[in-house]
Amino acid sequence: MVPDAVGPHPQYDEFADEFVDHASNSLYNAHYDRPTCLALLGDVAGKSVLDAACGPGLYAEELVARGADVTGFDQSPRMVELAGQRVPAGRFRVHDLADPLDWLPDDSVDLVLFALALEYVDDRTRALAELRRVLRPDGALVLSRMHPTGDWLRHGGNYFDVRVIDEVWSRGWQVRYWLAPLERTCEELHDAGFLIERLLEPRPSAAAAEINREDFDRLMREPTGFLAIRAVPDGRRPW
Repeated sequence: MVPDAVGPHPQYDEFADEFVDHASNSLYNAHYDRPTCLALLGDVAGKSVLDAACGPGLYAEELVARGADVTGFDQSPRMVELAGQRVPAGRFRVHDLADPLDWLPDDSVDLVLFALALEYVDDRTRALAELRRVLRPDGALVLSRMHPTGDWLRHGGNYFDVRVIDEVWSRGWQVRYWLAPLERTCEELHDAGFLIERLLEPRPSAAAAEINREDFDRLMREPTGFLAIRAVPDGRRPW
């Protein structure tokens, strides 16, 4: 029976060290998602950035190098430990997005980055609303997620059916995540108090072709990878 929730799961904690070695220069992470998210964030110099589900600090490392003041959190204690080692200038803590960000006041950060983690949250609207709460009125949220078309092509079934997937990735990593159409993500952002400013279906950088030409060519022609969204607080809605 397919479960109706992802729930607390130690999935990334179990392969955190392998993940950081992989993601540091992988096609999908280093040459596809990170450049897209960083571009959508824009100039971060002098700005406070909340790195939600920060992983091992690969995004935070680049944000600090560009002059940002970075606070990050992750559900995985090992990921948080790795992030602190990689980015001594950042502030990182263990936190589950299922819980309120009660250690952050309202309107306290300029930007929020939420990269490739939306799928692991059960109550996504509530989590996004918390990110909206801590974001300044003139700030922005940048999130990326797996492309729903690519998910549907891999798993089949009803594209509009919101469901949980159990999957084993190529390195033997066992993961559990939500499969949801693009419409659902847009509605969750709306319900959390955001307006979508930009939506990108990224292409990999030229350097990605040297890592895996087949994957590079596919991502240049098919929506089978990730997508990225920049959303801003909806100032018309009182909070």
